[in-house]
Amino acid sequence: MTDPINSELLETLGQIRGFFQDLQQVGIGEIPLQELPAELPACPPGICGVDRGGDALCRAETLEEIRAELEGCQRCPLCQGRSNIVFGVGNPNARLVFVGEAPGREEDEKGEPFVGEAGRLLDRILFAMGLERSEVYICNVEKCRPPQNRDPRPEEIEACEPFLKRQLAAIGPQVIVTLGKFAAQTLLRDQAPISRLRGHWREYEGVALLPTFHPAFLLRNPASKREVWEDMKQVLAKLRQLSGEGR
Repeated sequence: MTDPINSELLETLGQIRGFFQDLQQVGIGEIPLQELPAELPACPPGICGVDRGGDALCRAETLEEIRAELEGCQRCPLCQGRSNIVFGVGNPNARLVFVGEAPGREEDEKGEPFVGEAGRLLDRILFAMGLERSEVYICNVEKCRPPQNRDPRPEEIEACEPFLKRQLAAIGPQVIVTLGKFAAQTLLRDQAPISRLRGHWREYEGVALLPTFHPAFLLRNPASKREVWEDMKQVLAKLRQLSGEGR
């Protein structure tokens, strides 16, 4: 008895041979192939990996490309008082991303997020989770420091938010943790207070998102550290579940 797989293979090869014979009969001796560029272009946000109307496939843009576009940014008045753009740090392929609100004085001076007292508390939280900064990615909604560390204004968030969205798309995390009211409200499009948002799983662009209190809030309200630790235990459980360890 003929193997069914071999039979199908022979039939397919016969069809291909017939196709090329038909081409020869109408005078077509070769089929031109479209040349792909040496390096695929970066996709516009939201359509990575799809065929753009017959063009070559695009690729996800890199964090370095996004950072380069922010160089010398003057999209809102915060540029006037900044020392450095505070873009983000950590693993560009991180499974877990922390999104804060805006840089403070020490972050502005160093050009790195969460390096002040609140940042040191975040480091202790990561240590308790069994993680290091190099394993996660940390960034802010705002990339420039508001004067006197005031709250970001809506127009400032609007100017910076597209870069945050592109950062998250480039990283492709499994879990996002928002730190504080403005980070949660910006990504969730939900104006509920952080006291109601925290501890409840939501989604951002198909990614699991958990809002929690900002470390600066914990410095003023140490009793809330217990609630944040409960949130972080949820995050660890979610990461285990998504990696298949919880099965």
